[in-house]
Amino acid sequence: MTTVSDPTRTSAGVGVEKWLRMYRQMMAIRLFEENVNELYTRALMPGLAHLYIGEEAIAVGVCEALRHDDYVTSTHRGHGHCLAKGASPKLMFAELLGKEAGYCRGKGGSMHIADPATGNLGANAIVAGSVGIATGAALSAKTLKTGQVAVCFFGEGALGQGVLYECMNLAQLWKLPVIYVCENNMYTEYTHFSETTAGDIPSRAAAFGVRAETVDGQDVRAVHAVATDIADRARRGEGPAFLLCNTYRYRGHHVGDINREYYRSKKEEQQWLAESDPIKNFAEWLKSQKHADAGALSTIDSELRAEMDKAVKFAVAAPYPGADEVDQDVYA
Repeated sequence: MTTVSDPTRTSAGVGVEKWLRMYRQMMAIRLFEENVNELYTRALMPGLAHLYIGEEAIAVGVCEALRHDDYVTSTHRGHGHCLAKGASPKLMFAELLGKEAGYCRGKGGSMHIADPATGNLGANAIVAGSVGIATGAALSAKTLKTGQVAVCFFGEGALGQGVLYECMNLAQLWKLPVIYVCENNMYTEYTHFSETTAGDIPSRAAAFGVRAETVDGQDVRAVHAVATDIADRARRGEGPAFLLCNTYRYRGHHVGDINREYYRSKKEEQQWLAESDPIKNFAEWLKSQKHADAGALSTIDSELRAEMDKAVKFAVAAPYPGADEVDQDVYA
C-alpha cells in the first residue's frame, strides 16, 4: 500500500514540552552544522563533511518517535541523525577533528560516527551501506523479543542499490520491525534525482507489500505523526515500512561545494529558503499556537549557541590519540 500523508496530519496528544524539545533539537542540528562549516573554512577539520542544513525536520521528527534503545543507522550526511538520537555535540566535534575524545577516538571522522549508547549503530559513507545493518538489527530485536525498532536513514541515491530491495524483501517476508527512511533532497551529489531514478519511488516498496508513506520532510509535525504510526506498527509485529521524506539540502553536496549554479539555480535555492525552512516554519507554528513567544525561542537559540561554542572549544583543545593507538579499534 502506498499512502501520501495528509499534510495537515499531526501527532495527537503531543504536549508543549515535546514540541519545544523538537524545536531545540532542530535548532541544535542547524547550529552544529554551521559550526562544522566554520571549522572547515578555518582549516581546523581534516577532510570534508556533508551538512544536514535544511533537512532537520526528518531526523528530529523520526527520532522523537523512537525509544532510547531503538536503533538507527545513518549516512555520509549523518550529523543530524546522531544528534537527534541523543549524541553529545562536544564528542561529535571531537570526532570530526580527529581527537581522542571523539566517539570513535578520532578514527571515524564525519562519516563514521557511532554511539551504541543511544542506539546509533553508525553512519556509513557507502551509499545504502547501512541498510543491511539496520535490517539485521531488526532481526535481532524480533528474535530476542526486545520490542525495539530499527530505522535506516538513506538518501535517494540508495534507490539505485540492489541491497535495499534485497533487505526490504526479507524484512517483509519475516515481518521485521524496521523502517526505511528515504530522505529525497532532490540531488544525488550533482544530478537531479529525476535523471537517476525511474518511476514512482514509494511503489518500489509497495511492490514487496511493504507499507509505504510519503510526507513533507520540511514539516516536523507531519514527519513525527507518520513516524509514530509506523514505529508503533512495527513494534506490534506488523512488519516494515518505507517512508519517503521530500526535502532539500540548503548547502552543497559537501562543505567544499560552494558554487552550485552549474547544477541548480540560485532562484531554486532562495525559493526553498524563503518558503520551506523547517525551523522557521515550525517556529511560526509554535508562536501561532501560543506554545512559545519570540522571546522564549530566542532564549533557546542563545542557550544552544553558547552550548555549541563551548563544545567547539572543547574539541579544539582536546588531544589527538597517541601514535601507539594506530592499530587499535580498526577493523577490516
